[in-house]
Amino acid sequence: MFVPGPRLFEASARRFLEGMYRTHGAPAQAAAAELPGLIAELDQHAAAVRDILDLGVGTGEEVSQTVLLAGYMRGLMDDMTTPIATPADWATADWLQLRLAGACLQTGHPAA
Repeated sequence: MFVPGPRLFEASARRFLEGMYRTHGAPAQAAAAELPGLIAELDQHAAAVRDILDLGVGTGEEVSQTVLLAGYMRGLMDDMTTPIATPADWATADWLQLRLAGACLQTGHPAA
């Protein structure tokens, strides 16, 4: 029986985060250049995600921040109903969209 190990989880998490950066992180950063208040909102969400990962996650074993972040974001995606289609949509983005974008930005581009 195949049992996935830490390297597989890490690789899967990294691929997921790269996709999320393309769909949420990069578009939100581009929109923030045109929407002055957006960057502040994203920074607040990024800080909240950092706090959750640093302080609010209790695990019985050592799990990488990449895997924890991907798991957190996957959980958020369960509640997502409407994707953001255009940069102008970021002006009216809901809490969930902002949290996903902030989570992408809290560590920068995952491939970096």
